[in-house]
Amino acid sequence: MAITKYQRAVEILLKLCSLYPNASHNVVYTQRASSYQKRISELQHGRGAEAVEATPSGGAKFEQTVLKEKPNVKWDDIADLEVCKKAIEESIIYPVKRPDLFEAVGWPRGILFFGPPGCGKTMLAAAVATEIEAAFYCVDAASIMSKWLGESEKNVASLFDEARRSSDNGQPAVIFLDEVDSLVGLRSQEVGGETRTRNQFLKEMDGVIDKSKRSYVYVIGATNKPWALDDPFIRRFQKRIYVPLPDERGRFELFRITTKNLNLTPDVDLKQLVTLTQGYTGSDITDLLQAVHLKVVREFFETHNLNDKQSCPRAICMQDYLDVMEKRKPSVSPEILHYYEKWYESFKAL
Repeated sequence: MAITKYQRAVEILLKLCSLYPNASHNVVYTQRASSYQKRISELQHGRGAEAVEATPSGGAKFEQTVLKEKPNVKWDDIADLEVCKKAIEESIIYPVKRPDLFEAVGWPRGILFFGPPGCGKTMLAAAVATEIEAAFYCVDAASIMSKWLGESEKNVASLFDEARRSSDNGQPAVIFLDEVDSLVGLRSQEVGGETRTRNQFLKEMDGVIDKSKRSYVYVIGATNKPWALDDPFIRRFQKRIYVPLPDERGRFELFRITTKNLNLTPDVDLKQLVTLTQGYTGSDITDLLQAVHLKVVREFFETHNLNDKQSCPRAICMQDYLDVMEKRKPSVSPEILHYYEKWYESFKAL
């Protein structure tokens, strides 16, 4: 049964990569798929029992579930978000470059990105790790939580211990907590061992943000539901940065970056597309461009001989974008944006 489920997971991950070849998460997906394939091989060759013995609780090894390879995302790959970038530079990049300037009062080591889904929170965290050449640990609830008593707390402790070792060896470490609300949500929503796990997180984060220590371990959390975080964790994220929908400048930069390798006709007006995509997230715009490209490719396959390797699809025209936009609307409603703005006014810390 385990082998069957691992195989199904690999199929889904690889299908995601093939459907969205330019998505920033593809490195994460392929690494997970590779890890699952290795586990399938171990089970097929009768080494499943050895793996269980290696972990006292009988669960999977913690090292196998935490992603350590950072995506190759650079600062220039992120359109706009200048306010977010400035806050990150002050908190992380400057202290790494010139720690002597921060000895008196220290620097922030807990950063929270919050905002609508698809606006670049994960890409910001990956770009930070790339900028300071840091070890990157991508963690979610699935890699931390365990059904075995005491195992979740050990996973949290192991994660921070490894990050501290990296820092002590001269390489900064970024612990990225994806969907952090699922790990450290409100107390009323806790069951079982979640209380002990959240307390371990509080303890470890207190050690990380201690101003007396010159540690280069950073905890970056991302959430689409900041109102689901408990107050003690809000305080420990010293920087709380709103990642909003892209404005006109951001949408233009995103269109410029994502269309530079596409074959476009002269009538494609990026400024008009920017106006028409008011209220779209960055992910919505990327999906729009993919849908337009697929429209042209589908038309090519329907009208050409599939064995003809010399022919190419026609150039994308403005009407293609207009046709697709009639069928694709923004994924975030104005009502939800109101909740983000209200929370930002109460808890912002740039």
